[in-house]
Amino acid sequence: MAKKKDMDLGSQVPGASVNNSDTFASETEALFVGIDLGTSSSVIAASNGVREVVPSFVGFPKDNIAEELLGTEPLFGEAALKNRLSVELVRPLAKGVIQETKSGENINLKAAQLLVKHLLTLTRPKPGQPVYGVIGAPARASVSSKRILVDAARGILNAVMVCSEPFSVAYGMGILDRALIIDIGAGTVDLCRLHGTLPTEEDQITFDKAGDHVDEQFAKFIRAKNPNAQFTTNMIKSLKERYGFVADHSDKITANFPVKGRPHEIDITDELRSACRSIVPPIVDAIAELIATYDPEFQESLRNNVILAGGGSQMIGLSKLVEEGMKELGGGKVRRVEEPVFAGANGALKMAKRMPRHFWQILS
Repeated sequence: MAKKKDMDLGSQVPGASVNNSDTFASETEALFVGIDLGTSSSVIAASNGVREVVPSFVGFPKDNIAEELLGTEPLFGEAALKNRLSVELVRPLAKGVIQETKSGENINLKAAQLLVKHLLTLTRPKPGQPVYGVIGAPARASVSSKRILVDAARGILNAVMVCSEPFSVAYGMGILDRALIIDIGAGTVDLCRLHGTLPTEEDQITFDKAGDHVDEQFAKFIRAKNPNAQFTTNMIKSLKERYGFVADHSDKITANFPVKGRPHEIDITDELRSACRSIVPPIVDAIAELIATYDPEFQESLRNNVILAGGGSQMIGLSKLVEEGMKELGGGKVRRVEEPVFAGANGALKMAKRMPRHFWQILS
């Protein structure tokens, strides 16, 4: 598992006591936004009350026929997925990172820039209104690709900060001490322990057995049992998001898959349970590592304040199963954030309103 560093926000601890005298908050006409730029879905929350979720896909029409059918502008989210046979479909943060290219145009960066612009358009900023945004991103992106994320915001935001997703969740909840945040996304699972200061490299762990890994395992198990069934990754992902669970008992779950062109109803209950459970052992291992290297006087309080966030946290029974796995660590208490989808963007928005000017990178 890879340790990670958090964003460079200086040496002070952000929180309610921050002196706002040098923040952008005095500029009453500004629009503040928090963006969760995720592998599977991207979320934006704005100071004008707008909140939107868009699947992290950008589609570029493939040829003249596609342009005649769809127009020349790129498609985003569900529209891109719906028309994926007619577009070049790009997932700009596949595996949690905006991939760099050695030569030529970086299509992933271009797609990320367009996605950020699209998200901002959904907030309906006023003409000429300055926009200041904090981007919460998968851990790998916030470390190795921070510059690329800043480039993605260039020309769109007037000023930007990049932070790790679990930290933005914690900041939004106002929990900055003796807590362990676990953000379960599609590309990565990110863990961050809080102890009243900005998290360091030793306080955070990231690994890639996340939502996409569950999809891969789910597809593998279905193929093993039903080798003639036909399905796409998008079909598998939709089933997981609708029915995902890890509990021992569940109602029977079935799905219709084409078999030689004819629909067949297939029982997918055991396959889905096994796939969803595949991320639990590495989560428990990462929890154990962060607890073992924590101050021994406070390890118990950390174990009893584990918080799940991100889309993957919505799997039925996950909190209980993680608690079961923690029994060998001395036990613990695990709960889920109230708004798993919006928690990261909400925290990033709160940060945007409070962070002093010297934390920001001015883009225009």
